[in-house]
Amino acid sequence: MRGWLRARRPPREIPGALWAGTLAAYPFLAARPAHELQELRSLAARFLADKEFHGADGLVITDAIALAIAAQAVLPVLHLGLDWYDDFVGIVVHPAEVVARRTDTDDDGVVHDYEEVLAGEAMHHGPIMLSWQDVAAAGASADAGYNVVIHEFAHKIDMRDGASDGCPPLPSRAARDAWLATMEAQYQAFREQVIIAERFSGPAPWLDPYGATAIDEFFAVACEAYFVNRERFGKEFAVLVPLFDGFFAPGR
Repeated sequence: MRGWLRARRPPREIPGALWAGTLAAYPFLAARPAHELQELRSLAARFLADKEFHGADGLVITDAIALAIAAQAVLPVLHLGLDWYDDFVGIVVHPAEVVARRTDTDDDGVVHDYEEVLAGEAMHHGPIMLSWQDVAAAGASADAGYNVVIHEFAHKIDMRDGASDGCPPLPSRAARDAWLATMEAQYQAFREQVIIAERFSGPAPWLDPYGATAIDEFFAVACEAYFVNRERFGKEFAVLVPLFDGFFAPGR
């Protein structure tokens, strides 16, 4: 790591030019209200002081790269606090997508080896991996509701109670049951839309079809769109807007 972040503990104020460049690169951040931008900048500085960035495959982590990730990562916890990310320290950044080798055993006990192309990955109580190519393109991909940083950090929020089930920790069993009932209904409807599009040439869904693979992926994909393209998300998933508002932005 080089430049302003070389000596980053305790938190230091983010230089104005560096912050302005980040907002210019990611219009969905710049569009936040002024009071939220001030808090976002402060929270990003604290995030940078707490986390350790590692470049992979020759990628050098510059101030701009680290801040781009930090500013997007703290958006979901703007009203929740950085404690939601206290189970890990490391963030590994690759220049582009990576190919991961996987092994899976089916219900009949047959072992299958396969490869999976990843733009990001979040490990329970472990580091987060991101593709800088995808992070850098987040300003443009917001139109499609796509954002790899928010996706992976949404997984961290989901996993905080130990389960990847599309439901973050909530204050009561009743609240959890209500959340899961709403999410499950929306997930099944989206899954059906994806199936119709893929098998019967129906209209392609706006949201990333990857969200149809499991309810925890649907939660992460929905969070991406909610934070980077709220207007379109509200049209596509009106039922989820008050649910997410109540959790991510209580009092809105």
